[in-house]
Amino acid sequence: MQKPFDLGTPVINLADTAERKGHMDQYLAGLTTETVNPNTRNIDMCETEDILRLINAEDAAVPGAVAKELPRLAQAVDIAYEALHGGGRMFYVGCGTSGRLGVLDASECPPTYGTDPELVQGYIAGGDAALRTAIEGSEDDADAGARLIADLGLTQRDVLVGITASGSAPFVLGAVDEARRRGAACIALVNNPASRLAELCDVAIAPVVGPEVIMGSTRMKAGTAQKLVLNMLSTSVMIKMGKVYHNLMVDLRATNRKLRDRSVRIICAATDVSPAQAADYLEQAGGQVKTAIMMIGTGLARADAEAVLNGSGGRLAQAIEQCRAAHA
Repeated sequence: MQKPFDLGTPVINLADTAERKGHMDQYLAGLTTETVNPNTRNIDMCETEDILRLINAEDAAVPGAVAKELPRLAQAVDIAYEALHGGGRMFYVGCGTSGRLGVLDASECPPTYGTDPELVQGYIAGGDAALRTAIEGSEDDADAGARLIADLGLTQRDVLVGITASGSAPFVLGAVDEARRRGAACIALVNNPASRLAELCDVAIAPVVGPEVIMGSTRMKAGTAQKLVLNMLSTSVMIKMGKVYHNLMVDLRATNRKLRDRSVRIICAATDVSPAQAADYLEQAGGQVKTAIMMIGTGLARADAEAVLNGSGGRLAQAIEQCRAAHA
């Protein structure tokens, strides 16, 4: 995969010298996410409903900003799919809100799509403790970001998604630099144009949402944009991997009563059988929704249904069509 420049190019050294600190201060001051929003300048003087209207009006601009990035997001989806389809893994790395959103998206993949927890992983500067308690200084440690990637053992088969609203968090820059050195594909998710992180990555998704309702509070519009992008990224990759049949999550794991009930309803929606029949087939299929639908749609026993599914790479529509074509 073509990299934007020589892999030997180091991440900007953010050692605490007066000169470098001055450069960083100047860089941060120019970020759209760090400027004052003229639309909400008097929000502290507003009544409750007016406060909410102002926030809602600003939030309404976020989907449009994400829409402008769809071409870059499509590139990122294809990069991530190729990595996972080829036996690699996807890693989200971020700080603060960005890190929490990455961990959230990664943690939802196993129950929603039946993936191995190793397939999509999320990490935050400061470690798991930072999920509950802000550890702000941890985002300034580029070496810690690099060590994380080394400890995770990223290779050229993997893909790293660096998430930072400013595009300049040293922890994320250090992680991406080490991932690039190891040959992994790298994707940037930022909220400012022409960011430092974008320069290091194969593709940069940059929904520019403008100044926050409260100056610098990037958990708001920037965080919302990041959540939308991560939803689209992981969902699109899972669709391409055959984890979805029509618009049904057919690889979910029925690990509790709610998910078992959802599994039965998914089988009903896909096949038009009764709930009782769906529950019976789900049990015959060992709790595997996709296998149950395959059995109903083709009349195959479990072992044969699983074999055809495996032969189609787990793509249910393709597997059913193959069976029907063979018996036409």
